[in-house]
Amino acid sequence: MNKLKLSISTCPNDIFMFYDMIKSDDYNFTFGDIKELNDGIKNGEADISKLSFLTYFKNMKKYKLLNSGTALGKNCGPLVIGKRDIKDFKGLKIAVPGKNTTAFLLFTHFFGKDFEVVETLFSDIMELVKRGKVDAGVIIHESRFTYHKYGLKKLYDLGELWENNTNLPLPLGAIAVKRSIDENIVKMFEKNLSNSIKYNLENLEKVDFDFLKRYSDEMENDVLLKHIKLYVNKYSIDLGDEGKEAIKILYNTAVKSGFCDSLDPYLFDE
Repeated sequence: MNKLKLSISTCPNDIFMFYDMIKSDDYNFTFGDIKELNDGIKNGEADISKLSFLTYFKNMKKYKLLNSGTALGKNCGPLVIGKRDIKDFKGLKIAVPGKNTTAFLLFTHFFGKDFEVVETLFSDIMELVKRGKVDAGVIIHESRFTYHKYGLKKLYDLGELWENNTNLPLPLGAIAVKRSIDENIVKMFEKNLSNSIKYNLENLEKVDFDFLKRYSDEMENDVLLKHIKLYVNKYSIDLGDEGKEAIKILYNTAVKSGFCDSLDPYLFDE
C-alpha cells in the first residue's frame, strides 16, 4: 500500500500535532509555508493537507474537512502591524500571507478591498514593513510574538474584532483530506491524529524542542511553547458544536464577500 502524502506547515503547532506521525515514517511528509500549502491544494498535490479555511471553502468538492487538527481558538487571530497608526488603508500597500488565507479574508472584511495587495511569505512580512516597502502587514503564526523586535506596533487584532462581532473562536487553519481517499483509512487517520494531539497536550513537559527547531523559524523555547499553547487546544482534538458554528459564520462571510461559491452541503460531512 502506498504511503499517504501529507503536507503541513513548519509552524510549531503543526509539528507538535503531527509529531508522532512524522517520527513514525508511515507517511510521506512535505512541508511548506501556508501560501505554498494553499497553492498545492488547487493542484491536488497532497492526500491530506493543512490549509487556510478560505482555501478549504474554495475546494470543498475535492477535499473534506477533518474534525481534528484545526487551528481554531480565541486570542490567536492575525495582527495588523505597522510603524505608525493607520485608520484608513485606502490606496496603501499591505503585505499579506496570501490571498487565499483567513488573514486576507478577515482584513478585507473589516477594512475593505481598496488597497494594494502585496503577497509574500508570512516570515518576510515584518521585514518589509520595517524597511518601508509596505505601509502595513497582516502577520500570522509565531510572528505575533516577535514583531516588536522589528520596532513595529500592533495596529489591529483581527481575531479580537472577529470575537467581538461573533463571540466565537476564530477558524484559522484546517486539515483536509481528498474525498477520493477510502473512508476507513480517513477514519483511522483522524482517530490517530486526535489521540496524538490529546496525549501531547496532556504531556507538554515532554515537548521535544530540538525536534521542533528543525522546522521553526523562531528558535527560542519560550516562543515555541507559547505558540503551541495558543494554537493547539480542545478544538484541535475535536471541533465540537462551537467550532463548527464558527466555521459556518466564517464560510458565510466568505460567500457574502464574493470569495467563494455557496456549497453548503459540502461544508461538513456528518
